Amino acid sequence: MAEHRQLQRAALLDAARILLTEGGMEALTFPSLAARTGLARSSVYEYFRSRAAVVEALCEVDFPLWAAEIEAGMASRDTAAERIEAYVRGQLALAGDPRHRAVMAISALELDEAARERIRATHGRLIGLVVQALEDLGHEQPRLAAALLQGIVEAAVRQAEQCAGGERTGCPVEAPGAVADAAVALALHGLDRA
Repeated sequence: MAEHRQLQRAALLDAARILLTEGGMEALTFPSLAARTGLARSSVYEYFRSRAAVVEALCEVDFPLWAAEIEAGMASRDTAAERIEAYVRGQLALAGDPRHRAVMAISALELDEAARERIRATHGRLIGLVVQALEDLGHEQPRLAAALLQGIVEAAVRQAEQCAGGERTGCPVEAPGAVADAAVALALHGLDRA
C-alpha cells in the first residue's frame, strides 16, 4: 500500500512537471493533475492539500537535483575562474527551463517561509562553492563577492526573460547565449571588459 502511494505521488509530481513545462503556473490545477494521472480530483487532495503543497514537493525533489547539476558542472572545471563561469552559465541555463521558471514564480507567491528557507539552504550550498572559488582566486572578500555575483546572475536571468518575452530594450541581437556571455564577462572581469 505504501509503495502504491509513493508511485501515485510520483505520478502526480511528474504530471505537475509536464503541466508547468507546457503551460506555466496557470496550468497547474488539481483538475489538470487528476486528468493527467487518471485519478479523481478528490484523490489528488489525498496526496496534496493545495497547489502550494505540490510546488513544495517539487522543490524538495527537484531543487537538490538542479543544485547537483550546477555543482557537477563546477566540479568538472579545472580552474577557479572556470568554476565561476560554470556556476553563472548553469544558473542561467536552469533559469531558462520553463518548469523552473514556473516553480519559482509559484514558490514566490504560495510557499510558506519554512519552505522558502529550505530552498535558500539548498542554494546556500552552491554559494559556498562560489565562495571557495573566489577564495582560490585570492579575492579579499569572497562572501561579499559571491553575494554580488548572485546579483549579476539574477539580473541576467531577468534580462534573458525580457528578451525571450519579446521585449527588445537592452536585448542583444546576437545569439541567445549573449546574455550569459555578458554575465560571465562581468563576473570574471568587471565593468572594464564586460
